[in-house]
Amino acid sequence: MTIPRGPPDPQEQARDTAAPDTGLPEVSWEDIREPGAYVDLRTGDLYRIPQEALIRGASPLIRKQSLAGDRLAQVSRNPFVTTFEARMLCAEHNITPNF
Repeated sequence: MTIPRGPPDPQEQARDTAAPDTGLPEVSWEDIREPGAYVDLRTGDLYRIPQEALIRGASPLIRKQSLAGDRLAQVSRNPFVTTFEARMLCAEHNITPNF
């Protein structure tokens, strides 16, 4: 016998539809503080962020605007990691690469 539950909890529904935990550091665009290779968890696109792109007071090298709340997973601290290695790291962490 099952006990009927009330209306679905919105927080519980959000957890059910959230992206799976990759085990990699995840950040938003605004929170990137170190160079590296980052993969957009929604699109699978790879972004290489060199140290020069993070210099405070300098003109930003990267600008991205989106209505979607993009989450990026850092697959390597090396922005120049080979594409093959970045793809393998994505596969190991259940991220579908688009590069």
